[in-house]
Amino acid sequence: MLDFNPYLHFNGTAGEAMNFYKSVFGGEFTIYSRYAEVAGGEKMSPEEQQRFIHISLAIGDVQTIMASDNLEAMQDRVTPGTNFHICVQAESEKEAEKLFKELSKDGEVEMPMNKTFWGAYFGMCRDKFLVKWMINYTPAQK
Repeated sequence: MLDFNPYLHFNGTAGEAMNFYKSVFGGEFTIYSRYAEVAGGEKMSPEEQQRFIHISLAIGDVQTIMASDNLEAMQDRVTPGTNFHICVQAESEKEAEKLFKELSKDGEVEMPMNKTFWGAYFGMCRDKFLVKWMINYTPAQK
């Protein structure tokens, strides 16, 4: 069964926002990673290093809210009220590819499906109705 999660984007307030959501909904952070922790982070400004590349807040047994901060170069892409994607957790690489192809048809590819540094097969697109999607497949760890 596919999992769907909201993925929120912020202009430097992801940590503050996610701590607020934690105070409202409860739950635990399962990932809390800053740009300073990833390859190339040392080349960023101190302010950008403290921004979040990814935060996951697990709420209950099946719900997760995810978020990240955009970098300065991406600021114009974040507009409050439209600053989210729906993230689909596919069950296979083949399924991820199929979903991405269908959702991006007559839409816009923001980031083609590709293997990522965090080990997932991942891509982002906007469908023909302007809804933004993240398609993710993470193979089971051996």
